[in-house]
Amino acid sequence: MSKVLSAVAWPYANGPRHLGHVAGFAVPSDVFSRYMRMAGHDVLMVSGSDEHGTPILVQADKEGITAREFVDRNHAVIAGELTDLGCSYDLYTRTTTANHYAVAQELFTQVWKNGYMVEQTTRGAISPSTGRTLPDRYIEGTCPICGYAEARGDQCDNCGNQLEPTDLINPRSKINRETPEFIETQHFFLDLPALADALREWLEGREASGTWRPNVIKFSLNILDDIRPRAMTRDLDWGIPVPLDGWRDNPSKRLYVWFDAVIGYLSASVEWARRLGEPERWREWWNADGAQGEQLSYYFMGKDNITFHSQIWPAELLGYAGKGDKGGEPGVFGELNLPTEVVSSEYLTMEGKQFSTSRNYVIYIRDVLERYGPDAIRYYICAAGPENQDANFTWAEFVQRNNSELVAGWGNLVNRTASMVAKNFGEVPQPSALEPVDEAVRARVLAAFDTVGDLLARQRVKAAVAEAMRVVGDVNKYVTDTEPFKLKGEDQRERLATVLHTLVQCVSDLNTILAPFLPHSSNAVHRVLGGEGEFMPMPRLEQVSGLDPEDADRTYPVITGEYTATPRWESRPVVVGAPVAKPTPVFTKLDDSVVEEELRRLAGDEPAAAGDGPDAAGDDPDAPGDDPDAPGGAPPGDDTSPTA
Repeated sequence: MSKVLSAVAWPYANGPRHLGHVAGFAVPSDVFSRYMRMAGHDVLMVSGSDEHGTPILVQADKEGITAREFVDRNHAVIAGELTDLGCSYDLYTRTTTANHYAVAQELFTQVWKNGYMVEQTTRGAISPSTGRTLPDRYIEGTCPICGYAEARGDQCDNCGNQLEPTDLINPRSKINRETPEFIETQHFFLDLPALADALREWLEGREASGTWRPNVIKFSLNILDDIRPRAMTRDLDWGIPVPLDGWRDNPSKRLYVWFDAVIGYLSASVEWARRLGEPERWREWWNADGAQGEQLSYYFMGKDNITFHSQIWPAELLGYAGKGDKGGEPGVFGELNLPTEVVSSEYLTMEGKQFSTSRNYVIYIRDVLERYGPDAIRYYICAAGPENQDANFTWAEFVQRNNSELVAGWGNLVNRTASMVAKNFGEVPQPSALEPVDEAVRARVLAAFDTVGDLLARQRVKAAVAEAMRVVGDVNKYVTDTEPFKLKGEDQRERLATVLHTLVQCVSDLNTILAPFLPHSSNAVHRVLGGEGEFMPMPRLEQVSGLDPEDADRTYPVITGEYTATPRWESRPVVVGAPVAKPTPVFTKLDDSVVEEELRRLAGDEPAAAGDGPDAAGDDPDAPGDDPDAPGGAPPGDDTSPTA
């Protein structure tokens, strides 16, 4: 058994999530985490709402509320969405806790003590009309390296090179298109060149392992070719104070939101252990020394976040441990594990266009949950999402896959099996000797535990669900071949019992195999087959209080759960005599009119409930978008990351 850290990208707390977000970080990480628990591993799945940075201030100002009020509201919205989607976090928390502040400041201080955080004078961008600092990703211009006209102030999405706002040709603000002013300012920079050799050694080791997706490892190694120091503080008043004398009381200097956001994986693990009453238990996933068993860590995100997880976060960890050219020693957290794998999804578009909250060209996940249920959208993301190449969501394909695969394939198999058992026996029947056709279909289903499980362990979700559905097709063919509905005579009753018992066993096993993808419906299928209780444990939303004196008067929602009852990834004999009643359909067939209705909503003929207009997510029509973390795989455009 391994200790598996499932580190899920932190959604930016500026509004509700849309389909492009959850396709990249939420569903793939949950499918993987659920499978790994079923396979017997000790999984710690953590994440939370990323709540700092200038975009939060800009949007809160626009609504006339404080930044704290703004993130309180949006954190609750996002946590509710992810709970209803079925994301099985051990802890989904937030970055505005005293616990997170303390962990982030500890990492900064030790990296500084080890010599990898250096103070430099630099030129910072401000808005001439407001005097407010402009984040790197709120500035765009022409890339000086490849000539791409829409490069951002921190990197060029076309050539992948790291940039500074001052590098851009004809820089402009993405908020109002004005030319920014650049002023001298003092900041701390992470000395990436002093950590480059250690980073390259680690990345080349990951390349040799052959486990990383080719696009991720290639991009990660390429960005080392132009590595340079990177600013880790910002000129703003919303964020974590810089924990050094002469800085901590400065109201206009804060840690860079990306420096503190990636630390959230660690701080959430620490908070989880503290809330459990075992404050040092997080070390079982983070400290290799003295750990029991193998430790593995997987980081899930959209592809525009690769650099922060394969360069910035590992560099922070290496600097904290004193593993760079300048040496040093670890702080109180000890030497922390580097990522085993950075699992990055590609981009998801919709009906051939980029998602855009500002233009209301978006599918809010809350709307999908309310209209179609969580497993319909989970299935689509697993079967057709942007796992290893860009993907395009269309309503026509969503309806087609729901109807032909979920309803006519899996749902029909469950329904016809339960209906025949209910009609003929009322309970799971006692079988007699199996015939070759029975043995063949049982062997096919049993083999799927290995094939599907192997794919899921390697985060090949699309191939895994396709294989599972192929086996569903094989079992449906078994019904066609054996024709149990024609076995009506008393002399055929023994054979009917055998066929139906075989079917119930196959459906039960397929329900186990499909459970990581479809956890909600797996509970429904379990009940259809006479099972009791919850088959797949589900997350719950809880109101908690802060753990530290600074947070004593705060309450806020977190996602957590009790997952020890997760079923094992194996066949379990069905119980002869378990009652089986006439079933109700597990899945709902969608009318073709759904396509036209949803396209009308996109066209603006009908309002999108969660969006409620261009300002629903707090973005201007010309603003760079709604997600500094861009964890969900939405493509560049007005929903990319304007990280402060």
